[in-house]
Amino acid sequence: MRVATRAAAEAEGRSGHKLTLHAPVYRPLMQYATDRGLREQLFRAHATRASEHGPAELDNSPLMRELLELRHEEARLLGHASYADLSLVPKMAESPQRVLDFLRDLARRARAQALADREAMQAFAARELGLPELQAWDHAFVSEKLKQARFAFGSDEVRQYFTEPRVLDGLFRLIESLFDVSIRPGQASVWHDSVRYYDVERAGEPIAGLYLDLHARNGKESGAWMDEVRQRWRRPDGSGLQLPVAHVICNFAPPVGDQPALLTHDDLITLFHEFGHALHHVLTRVDELAVSGIAGVEWDAVELPSQFMENFCWEWDVLSRLSGHGLTGAALPRELFDKMVAARHFQSALAMVRHCEYGLLDMRLHLEADAATRIDAVADDVRAEVAVLPMPPFHRFAHSFTHLFDGAYAAGYYGYAWAEVLSADAYSAFEEAGPFDAATGRRWREAVLEVGGSRPALESFIAFRGREPRLDALLRHQGIA
Repeated sequence: MRVATRAAAEAEGRSGHKLTLHAPVYRPLMQYATDRGLREQLFRAHATRASEHGPAELDNSPLMRELLELRHEEARLLGHASYADLSLVPKMAESPQRVLDFLRDLARRARAQALADREAMQAFAARELGLPELQAWDHAFVSEKLKQARFAFGSDEVRQYFTEPRVLDGLFRLIESLFDVSIRPGQASVWHDSVRYYDVERAGEPIAGLYLDLHARNGKESGAWMDEVRQRWRRPDGSGLQLPVAHVICNFAPPVGDQPALLTHDDLITLFHEFGHALHHVLTRVDELAVSGIAGVEWDAVELPSQFMENFCWEWDVLSRLSGHGLTGAALPRELFDKMVAARHFQSALAMVRHCEYGLLDMRLHLEADAATRIDAVADDVRAEVAVLPMPPFHRFAHSFTHLFDGAYAAGYYGYAWAEVLSADAYSAFEEAGPFDAATGRRWREAVLEVGGSRPALESFIAFRGREPRLDALLRHQGIA
């Protein structure tokens, strides 16, 4: 990262390093920066962006209030008590109360382990790092140090084995072996010279297209997502079949000089996640626009294929085929992989509680009639109910919570946890048969990926698994069972 931040400064004719709040810079700094004052400065800037603590013209507070009021008005005009009720009409969960109960149940199950994780961090920080009082800007730093002490490896060590070319080649080979397709470089106009286009083929015939835009750059929106460029559609005039095209957008650190880009294991999980969405879109066999690919899928089930794909990132047979050290070409050592697996559940309960916090905040903001006038109070109330890591009073997470205010997850953020129940249980079939089992891959493709939104997601899950989903697989995958 030092090379990249120095290059960013030099590109603007400056000396030193250019530090930003973009994830490829912010996250590693919060994990590894030994200067506590620098961590606090970055955390404060990140936690207060787009809020009343900064320039008035950048404060999102009025926009957030207006959006919530308009959504509530829309719901009342359509005969619903709240926007949460309206949002859940086409979803699996059916009612706001069921969502609240689901999230609170998950938080309750994870709380004891999350508290133990917090106590372990505090004790380690006081004993080993000279930090008797843990602050919010210490969490990522202490967690990384504790992880290294427990498991004797760091995220940067793992990163050296995952070069982007080897990762993509291994991912494509996995997809090809499971889903009976080929992914080949294709020809298409692109919006940046780092963007690549691929043709997806079956039996030598094109069935879809795929754009990859993987690197962070100035002016690019942060985060990672997949979206449709166009859908599969059979034209009613008989003029032919429109093939689906998707794009996968990430913000990984770009290559530096003649060295290939390196991905952390978290980057790897993100890539597989977004490819799960892309596969759901491009492998559809449905010809109607309203339910082709990801269209028409219940929003609390749309994360099923994406979270399902994440599980392959924990399989030795998969990682050993897509790893190769950036300098030596050596595959990921089995000893290092075993340490990664041992660390897989590290602070997983803290992560689950955090997801429950975000989901509860989202649901309450869209359920309670006066929430638009008390956004910060609702956030504080939710944090007091479920969170185990305290945040400073100036923390304004909601002001940059784009999933709620600039995305499609309003009153639907719980869907990540909801779909994870489905995905963990679905992936159990591959745990039983093996990650490269073609027969299981064919069943998954035919029962889930190809049907898109043409039938309820629960029916697709049952068609694949032969029964309704169970919670125990998720708890086991999170190390909480």
